[in-house]
Amino acid sequence: MTVLEAKGFGRQKGHTEMYRGAEYVVDFLPKLKIELVVPGDQVEPVLEAIIKVANTGKIGDGKIFVHDIEQAVRIRTGETGTSAL
Repeated sequence: MTVLEAKGFGRQKGHTEMYRGAEYVVDFLPKLKIELVVPGDQVEPVLEAIIKVANTGKIGDGKIFVHDIEQAVRIRTGETGTSAL
């Protein structure tokens, strides 16, 4: 699992703010990007858990992208496949 602090925008676009009397547009909003790698048989339960806790029903809840991981290697030990996760 990796958690990254990022900036971006989706449908909510940005917003305007005032600074020292001047109005400016903030195009990018603070976001969190969470990357998980799980064995194939755990994908659906993990998706369900994330959706259950992250859903507010409002714009900005985020998106989930699912990718196949072809190979995993733990550099320190040389383990491969699911044992490297």
